[in-house]
Amino acid sequence: MAKKKSTKSARKEIPLIPQRSDRDRRVRQSERFSRILRLLNLIQSRGRWDHNGLADELQCSARTVYRDLQVLEFAGVPYYVEAESGLYKVRSDFRFPILALTNNEAIAQAIATKVTMAEGLDILDSPIATSEKIKNHSSDEVKRIFDDIAAMTDVLDLKMVDHSKHHEMIRTIQFAQFHRLQLSGMYDSPYDNQPAEAKRRLTIHPYRLCLIKDAWYLIGHIENFDDVRTLRVARFTSLRSIDKAAKIDSSFDLKTYIGNAWSVYRGAIAYDIELEMDAQAGRVLSETQWHPSQKVVQHKSGTWTVTYHVDGLEEIANWILRWTGSVSIIKPLELRSMIHERLRTGLVRNPIT
Repeated sequence: MAKKKSTKSARKEIPLIPQRSDRDRRVRQSERFSRILRLLNLIQSRGRWDHNGLADELQCSARTVYRDLQVLEFAGVPYYVEAESGLYKVRSDFRFPILALTNNEAIAQAIATKVTMAEGLDILDSPIATSEKIKNHSSDEVKRIFDDIAAMTDVLDLKMVDHSKHHEMIRTIQFAQFHRLQLSGMYDSPYDNQPAEAKRRLTIHPYRLCLIKDAWYLIGHIENFDDVRTLRVARFTSLRSIDKAAKIDSSFDLKTYIGNAWSVYRGAIAYDIELEMDAQAGRVLSETQWHPSQKVVQHKSGTWTVTYHVDGLEEIANWILRWTGSVSIIKPLELRSMIHERLRTGLVRNPIT
């Protein structure tokens, strides 16, 4: 009698379908969302777009265009197809309800846009383009607010590092951060004491892109270095992303890393700084919060006592020199000695003949 074939062995193996990671799904969703918004922008424009033209412009199939048009239909966008030409159009009085801004929100957005247009902060045109879209799809009152803010608000003379040649580098850093890729570039520091031809090629795992004081900085881990480093973007002579995953330390905290640095670079030793300012200089100084640890006390005599807690002396020494003649360094002695040395060097280089 023949043995009955085992049901288990007779079952057909069903191949497992590889599951996409959450990151891949989010990327695909954002790409589709971006494509649908571009589609809406095209059929709302003055261009002449038929079905094939949309597919070519969006670099997708005709079926994908149909699916995206269905999404617009579900969202309540009143598009239609002209019978004779086959061109897609949106009803002229339609405004897509992306945002319903209050007047205060409109003012805040308009000011933010104006600020990002200032030289040194104008690294991307996205804020301007975003505000234009909001303005064009808003009420007459909001449009008036945007126009009035543009006419009444200006940002001048920020004394920023010239980043006019570095916009593409900043975009490259942002791209690498978003996709968690490494960066490779040539870095030329004035503090390396190396000839110009000895520029360093660095491989960087980017952690943060920061605007600190007057310049943009890239903070990250550099291959062959043990610690995290701060690199001024303007000192890169070339920069590109490379197709290798960046290793990002999830425990990295920017505030902890910067610590009590006076400006950008944190020194190894912490110091309590005490300064005495004359009446006029103290009043001017107290108008600005130069450091998070700043404390000021005005005395009956008219003088001011100013204290700071900082990591390192190099950067604060540069700042104190601007108050020469109006400041006395009470402590620490190391800071007073550093200022003495710099003033002596300055006198030697600038003799009165």
